[in-house]
Amino acid sequence: MRKWTVVFILLLCVTAFTGCKSDKEDKSIEKLSVYFVPSREPEEIITATEPLKDLLKQQLEDQGFEIGQVEISVGTSYEAVGEALSAGTADIGLIPGGTYVLYDDGAEVILTATRSGLNKDSEVPKDWNDGTATEASDQQAVSYRSLIIAGPSEKGQELAAKVNAGEELTWEDLNSASWSIMSSSSPAGYIYPALWLQEKYGHSITDLTLAVQSDSYGSAMARLASGQVDIMLTYADARRDYTEKWGSEYGRTASIWEETNVIGVTPAIYNDTVCVSKSSENMNDDLKEAIQNAFIQIAGTDAGKEVISIYSHEGYQPAKESDYDQERAAQKLIQTLNAQ
Repeated sequence: MRKWTVVFILLLCVTAFTGCKSDKEDKSIEKLSVYFVPSREPEEIITATEPLKDLLKQQLEDQGFEIGQVEISVGTSYEAVGEALSAGTADIGLIPGGTYVLYDDGAEVILTATRSGLNKDSEVPKDWNDGTATEASDQQAVSYRSLIIAGPSEKGQELAAKVNAGEELTWEDLNSASWSIMSSSSPAGYIYPALWLQEKYGHSITDLTLAVQSDSYGSAMARLASGQVDIMLTYADARRDYTEKWGSEYGRTASIWEETNVIGVTPAIYNDTVCVSKSSENMNDDLKEAIQNAFIQIAGTDAGKEVISIYSHEGYQPAKESDYDQERAAQKLIQTLNAQ
């Protein structure tokens, strides 16, 4: 009996040792690869994100992972980063929502970047038209909206009056106005407003009789102020960036908040993502959760804030796949436009 007891104890020890060794191996990573998209000069990104290596390594080690090396790379294109995530050569990728949905067969979103929010975020257009300036809030936001703004022209004021009276605009109302639009790759200046028109009226921007493409939001705002166009498409709330120019450069005597009105608001456009590879040999549920926690903690430090400011990120919040359903619809629209 004693003999079998000793054997049993030895077996338990071996099992415990093997289990501990397995757990340790699971949390031992020789190299963790982080990829960034080339939204700025690659060398500038590499230099700015160098401190992330030690920050990420330390945060993951605090959660029980042994990280040999954190390697940071900048893809040759947005698509190259998506392909690296799909192939498993990148463990982590910081990519825009549009890139994520194109590669979500191989990439899993775990975080959405946050930026300062606004004190107005309603889907109801007239809620933006109280005559007061839109201001930054003390809350972080994971998304922003595109606004359809009517200017001081006679037609612009006519459309604004209907909206502010609680009336629904018709396609005929909108098509009788002149529009300033941005290039077809602009989320706020084209893609999301095109989705808005399609969903509400069964028409797209290409169906508008009077539409002119502006090369910048500044030139679009100048056209709106001068009455060259009745409506412009822009991000929320671009008027904050042109409050002074409205009078000093564009020659208006009343404020931009009095002379412009929101007549349409698109669904939320979600911010950039932090994604992990579904194909990486390093990746598992424990590591995903640790990476998620690590980036949130890093963004809460001064050193971390400086690193992520390269992409104008201010923090991170947990994300889920369905957050980017609207972006999937946007990408389908882009594909349709490119096919025409």
